[in-house]
Amino acid sequence: MYTSRTAGWRTFKTLLAIGLAIALGGCAAVGPNHAQPEPAAPPAWQAPLPHGGQVAALGDWWSQFNDPVLTRLQRAAESGSPTLAKAWANIEKARATLTSAGASGLPSANGVASATRGTQQTGGVATARSAGLDASWELDLFGKVRRSTESAQALAQARENDWHDARTSLAAEVADTYVQYRACGLLASAYEQELASMNETVKATESLVRAGLTATTDGSLARASLASTSSAALAQRAQCELLVKSLVDLTGTGESALRTQLAQGGADVPQPRGIDVRSVPAQALRQRPDLASRERELAAASAEIGVAQADLYPSLSLSGSIDVSVVGVASALTSWSFGPALSLPLFDGGRRRAAVDSARAGHDAAYADWRQAVRTAVKDVEQSLVRLDSTAKRTEQAERAAQEYRRYLVGAEAQWRAGSTSLLDLEDARRQALSAQIELIGLQRDRVAHWIALYKALGGDWQSGTPATPPEDVASKAKTTP
Repeated sequence: MYTSRTAGWRTFKTLLAIGLAIALGGCAAVGPNHAQPEPAAPPAWQAPLPHGGQVAALGDWWSQFNDPVLTRLQRAAESGSPTLAKAWANIEKARATLTSAGASGLPSANGVASATRGTQQTGGVATARSAGLDASWELDLFGKVRRSTESAQALAQARENDWHDARTSLAAEVADTYVQYRACGLLASAYEQELASMNETVKATESLVRAGLTATTDGSLARASLASTSSAALAQRAQCELLVKSLVDLTGTGESALRTQLAQGGADVPQPRGIDVRSVPAQALRQRPDLASRERELAAASAEIGVAQADLYPSLSLSGSIDVSVVGVASALTSWSFGPALSLPLFDGGRRRAAVDSARAGHDAAYADWRQAVRTAVKDVEQSLVRLDSTAKRTEQAERAAQEYRRYLVGAEAQWRAGSTSLLDLEDARRQALSAQIELIGLQRDRVAHWIALYKALGGDWQSGTPATPPEDVASKAKTTP
């Protein structure tokens, strides 16, 4: 033990330098090094690709609808979404874990100080003061800390990708609900038009019944058809109200303000500009944030194997302390200590080996999840392409059918007024025309919905390396929080 403070500090720093040299020249990190796997995607899409699309980026794809109301709803949904706020909290939690993992490989030091006052045998009063510094450092000889940091960093990146995936899903849900609302209004208008026409039919039929020119059963049929259509119209209006409630929930906008915004929009179903899907499947899959998240989780699982394997090897740590104490007016007394500690895993009943096996099984499970996610992504795109192609062709036929049924209804009404056809035939023609119009509006709605699904299946507006940004409400709260 040395009492010289200067000599103690010099020796302590020298030994720390020796420990640093040992750590820098230590063994390589054990465990596998992760390599990003290539998705087992087909060389080309099997479903027919949409025609007339534009080769353009998917950034803010909802702006391609050229609907200001939809754009405002998207901004409102992003600024106050609890889902995005939770995803951002998960990012911050993962980043804190990364900081903690990195700190495990750095030296730690704690300072202590005390002062006491008491009597001595001579009868006097003396004050004893002491101060000290304790330091320790576990050398990362076999890469346990490095692998832990790799795992934490990969998980932090996965959580960022989850945020992008949540943002893409939210945008798709808002757009789809908005499109449904517009289509719902068109369907409700179709029912209103039919109700107005059928009211006239009921009035005319009751006049004929009173005059004895037609059977009373024709009046019953007319009133029954009116009640049936009125019920369908009420159900349609209720569906529109439910969609408004959904938009309130998605955007966080007050219902009165939301209804004002919706009234400013057009009455037709918004039509997006088509996109030209020319990229090969493997390239398209790299635009999926959920796949990127799965791959980062796979990287984290690979690093965890190294963490478990490092526990099979010895661990070396350095620790030291310096204490300075003074009693009364006596000279300061300085003491120091420093030394390594070696831990050898001898017998643990197979616990460490089991941890390695568990880490490898976790990696296999993560790899299986990634492979399944790749298959799901390919299926999403293929199904969206098939549905988009099918609805495009069916819409053309439905437009023709609606036009022809409308002409048939006009002719049937003229024949009924002339007395050359029965009310039963007229109401049958009316139902066919209404069904054709409803089918057309439904197909127009579905076609846009399939475009939205295709946008989402292709990753929305996400690109690898795009930074995650906190929602506006979270960012503003962080600025005002001391």
